[in-house]
Amino acid sequence: MNAYKYYSIKGDKIVRTRQFCPKCGTGVFLAEHADRMTCGKCGYTKYKQKKK
Repeated sequence: MNAYKYYSIKGDKIVRTRQFCPKCGTGVFLAEHADRMTCGKCGYTKYKQKKK
């Protein structure tokens, strides 16, 4: 896993580019799919809003 892809540097701060899983907590990122974000550990799914 390439963890450097989940963070970016903006000025003097490190910013996360992906969300953490609300069930598993800090350190477990949600995988991004075309229409949803899912957790590989617990299976939590968050659907994205469709753009009109």
